[in-house]
Amino acid sequence: MMRKTIAAVAAVAFSMPAFPSGVDDPLLYKVMIDKLEVRDASGPNPVVWDAEGWIGRDLDKFWIKSEGERADDETEDAEVQFLYSRAVAPFWDFQIGWRRTLKPDPDRDFLALGFKGLAPYFFDVDANIFIGESGRIGARLNAEYEYLFTQRLILSPEIEINLNAKDDEAVGIGSGLSDMELGVRLRYEIRREFAPYVGVNWSRKFGKTADYAEAEGGDTNDVQVVAGFRIWF
Repeated sequence: MMRKTIAAVAAVAFSMPAFPSGVDDPLLYKVMIDKLEVRDASGPNPVVWDAEGWIGRDLDKFWIKSEGERADDETEDAEVQFLYSRAVAPFWDFQIGWRRTLKPDPDRDFLALGFKGLAPYFFDVDANIFIGESGRIGARLNAEYEYLFTQRLILSPEIEINLNAKDDEAVGIGSGLSDMELGVRLRYEIRREFAPYVGVNWSRKFGKTADYAEAEGGDTNDVQVVAGFRIWF
């Protein structure tokens, strides 16, 4: 039922008339690998990625988002989103589409709804609600800020919060506030499109999510030094 609902919503969204091509509204695209980093952990050092890309015109775009973590030659977390994005206000887009969590097993499908844009004081915000089968509902908030020491040296603090409506023991997620990440990264833009960075990332699991992690022998509270690259084209 959920897959039929997602397919119907996607069909309606993607069938919306696009603006005609022309000089005033050209077809554009962008691919951003916001994070491609190695984290210093007590066990195998995980490789973490967070990437997104879009193609479209001024008001209507198609987005792909992906994030995940891989350690010891095994993917531990991975998800992908396919979204239709519509500009609804200056600096703000409404997004709707499909999210699939690929890891950990079993995979899950969700209807994704959210807003992405630039909040007051130049906070980059990505807020989403995910609606899945059997009453599985989640919410996620990402917020990031950029402080320019110079035109090339940039400090970027960020936060991610995840909440869920019910327990999903099969994938180790508990209801309520399930986890939070706080990070700060200092990057140097060798070119605008390429910037190495270093930073610190703190993560914590809460409630049943922490209980599930402890039962599997995992960490519930961790601070990691990170190093990686930010690339876009």
